[in-house]
Amino acid sequence: MTAPENLFSYPAYREKTAKPAPFLPMSRAEMEVLGWDSCDVILVTGDAYIDHPSFGMALVGRLLESHGFRVGIISQPDWRSVDAFRTLGKPNLYFGITAGNMDSMVNRYTADRKIRSDDAYTPHGEAGKRPDRAVMVYGQKVREAYPGVTVVAGSIEASLRRIAHYDYWSDTVKRSILLDCKADILLFGNAERALLSLTHRMAAGEKVSTIRDLRGSAFIVPSGWKPNADWIETNSVKVDTPGKIEEHIDPYMMTGVESNETCATTSSNAASAAEIEAATIKPIKIVSREERLANSIAIREKTVLRLPSYDEVKDNPVLYAHTSRVFHLDSNPGNARALVQGHGNRDVWMNPPPLPLAMDEMDGVYDMAYARAPHPSYGNAKIPAWDMIRFSVNIMRGCFGGCTFCSITEHEGRIIQSRSEPSILKEIEEIRDKVKGFTGVISDLGGPTANMYRLACKEKSIEESCRRLSCVYPSICSNLGTDHSKLISLYRKARALPGIKKILISSGLRYDLAVKSPEYVKELVTHHVGGLLKIAPEHSEAGPLSKMMKPGMGAYDEFKAMFEKYSKEAGKQQYLIPYFIAAHPGTTDDDMLNLALWLKKNNFKLDQVQTFMPTPMALATAMYHSRKNPLKKVTEDSEVVETVRTGRIRRLHKALLRYHDQDNWPIIREALVRMGRRDLIGSGDKHLVPSEHSPLAVKLAAVKRHQKPMVMNSAKNGADPRFATGAPLSNKSAKVNRHEGSNKVAGKSSVAVKSTARPSQPARKPTAQISAVKRAASKISGR
Repeated sequence: MTAPENLFSYPAYREKTAKPAPFLPMSRAEMEVLGWDSCDVILVTGDAYIDHPSFGMALVGRLLESHGFRVGIISQPDWRSVDAFRTLGKPNLYFGITAGNMDSMVNRYTADRKIRSDDAYTPHGEAGKRPDRAVMVYGQKVREAYPGVTVVAGSIEASLRRIAHYDYWSDTVKRSILLDCKADILLFGNAERALLSLTHRMAAGEKVSTIRDLRGSAFIVPSGWKPNADWIETNSVKVDTPGKIEEHIDPYMMTGVESNETCATTSSNAASAAEIEAATIKPIKIVSREERLANSIAIREKTVLRLPSYDEVKDNPVLYAHTSRVFHLDSNPGNARALVQGHGNRDVWMNPPPLPLAMDEMDGVYDMAYARAPHPSYGNAKIPAWDMIRFSVNIMRGCFGGCTFCSITEHEGRIIQSRSEPSILKEIEEIRDKVKGFTGVISDLGGPTANMYRLACKEKSIEESCRRLSCVYPSICSNLGTDHSKLISLYRKARALPGIKKILISSGLRYDLAVKSPEYVKELVTHHVGGLLKIAPEHSEAGPLSKMMKPGMGAYDEFKAMFEKYSKEAGKQQYLIPYFIAAHPGTTDDDMLNLALWLKKNNFKLDQVQTFMPTPMALATAMYHSRKNPLKKVTEDSEVVETVRTGRIRRLHKALLRYHDQDNWPIIREALVRMGRRDLIGSGDKHLVPSEHSPLAVKLAAVKRHQKPMVMNSAKNGADPRFATGAPLSNKSAKVNRHEGSNKVAGKSSVAVKSTARPSQPARKPTAQISAVKRAASKISGR
């Protein structure tokens, strides 16, 4: 690959001012204070504007500002009014449209398609401040406000909808969002490179319609369009089928010569042997491996892969699964080809994914002059997402885990992009010195996965040619470096900073990697666990785990043994909090029952439970929609994936994760009878739920009849914003993603809506009503 231009090598568009704006302007009055008569770029977002690198609009806006562009922000506009989109006037270059850090549909709806009652990215957590399918709505409104204006779409919502995609909320396959949001171009993934190049080129006078060579960009072109005549199109428009079996020619068979013919020639008409040899001998050219590889790469860089069209996949689930497989196999920026998908008489063209940022570029992005606070226009309003991450630090991007329910691969990619130690330590000091309310505790040093910092393939050439969907499944690749020493060094230096009392690690931990470095586990457990550590086995059974591309419980048991050993050595009472997913594709009723029995055996009682949510473009979503397995070749008769779609079975799978909740006992009893497992109904230790007429069930039912309705102090409607795009980023019970570049997700994925487990441990003081239920249970069970 050609080395990309460094993010900070561009000449400034405008001479830089003495210092950056305190906040990017959200009103004409703020523009006037800055001496602006217009903005070059206006960013429209579905989130509140918080000037912090964990929030996409701040990161993108400050990056453009550092290059001399005037950037304004329209935050959470009233989409029912065109006037809201005219607040800052018409931009000189373009409107940038995003839904915000979260997909707007995941933000508003639970896994059961119920409307959430709050929004973590809005002042006071108020719901209803962004429309469904926000990118589409904002793009259309901008066009209405200023016909002919250039529109650039980005964010997790745009990224995951750049091709034809299954939409869980309508239960249909929808076409590329490009056609509905009216954008001129869509930037997907970590979009800093494409965004800066696009903005500088437009500022130099290029029309957006001619900018067709940006990695990480998608746009609409006439059917059959190619950048140049030398491009080759490869079709992958049909599912894999066996080819025709041809009869091979016997190489020893004599053909064209009768057995009694002679090969003799007369001297009058035959050429001499020397003449024949001279005419047929050609020099042999030896081509080196490097030359062959270079030639192959050159051809690949001029090849576009045609996917089955929208009209073909919208009504053909098998072809949809095939398309998903082909798409994911061409996602490594080192070898990915351009992709094209037909939509009627037009094509959606997608250039290869963006090249990862180098460490100095990552440092530059995060070292800019952020105010590290919400915009002053919000006053003292509480913004839950800000409260959750304001004392945490993002140290890396990307995830090579490849979990099928996770959208990180489609958005951030598998290649880890890390910041340097000095940059991270500088941000910790800024939090200490600038952020109000800081008490000396950093809530997280993490990202999508806490312990992938600076891990990479041992050979760059191997990394660039690899087509594996995961570096750690079915086992950890022998080419993957698993040395955690750089992360250990970072932890030690960070907690040694003056004024820092504690540094917690709250991002999700990849424990199958952690056990490769016992020193890391000891460092983590001894110094960076605040009593509870979250990890994600996701399930206990091989069937669903194979569809998730997650390791078996053996790795969990190995990590648990290390965790308990080092906790004991440190003289601390600490607990693992495992996450599980209910109703994931590939999960049977028996699988969920076995998981419930595992939970009871290990004395885990889950506080919150939600089910798998199919988000656009994820491999698990393709399984959910098609009942096919895109991890293998897809054919009409290939493997069928068990998929839980009906509401009652989904409720059962949730109920089994909360087997201890008496409200779930009736549906569990019914299922156990149906499954022939009456042996699990009773009051003994071997039983899962009590019988309907057992003293315990009768007593608890009586207590419940006499108590007033309670409002539990958990996330409303089961909404947990950390799983909208993913990774846990602070030590709160409900967390949010880190940043989104334009907008880059930094977390585990939106797709995994999970459960949290609470082990036996000293609990918070219960309410009187809860105490009454517990006392009744204790008397009857004899505990």
